[in-house]
Amino acid sequence: MIFLTALSAPASWGQRISDLPPSSFGITMPTLSAQAAAGQKAFDATCASCHGRFATGTDKGPPFLHDIYNPGHHADEAFLRAVRQGVRQHHWRFGDMPAQPQVSDAQLTQIVRYVRELQQANGIRFKPHQM
Repeated sequence: MIFLTALSAPASWGQRISDLPPSSFGITMPTLSAQAAAGQKAFDATCASCHGRFATGTDKGPPFLHDIYNPGHHADEAFLRAVRQGVRQHHWRFGDMPAQPQVSDAQLTQIVRYVRELQQANGIRFKPHQM
């Protein structure tokens, strides 16, 4: 019962998840480059509903702050292709991701930069992919 109360407490205080600081999600928020800061805005508008605020994941999409998305396993091109073409479910059980044609090329580049800077600040670095 205490656990459930703790989970519902922010809502009962009138605080929305979108108002919580990054530390509430257990992540380190870096000082973002200008390109990544623009990417954060685009991510929040187009990606966060499935991939979570600060890329922490939701019940609809995986977290990008997971080592499986390190640049050695999922290069930037994988993100670009997923947004442009969609992607079949393969690492998680959230279902297929549809293409996101409303995301411009500039926004997509900014979003990838945001995700990479966020990953770097949280210890997710390039590791060569091995099968």
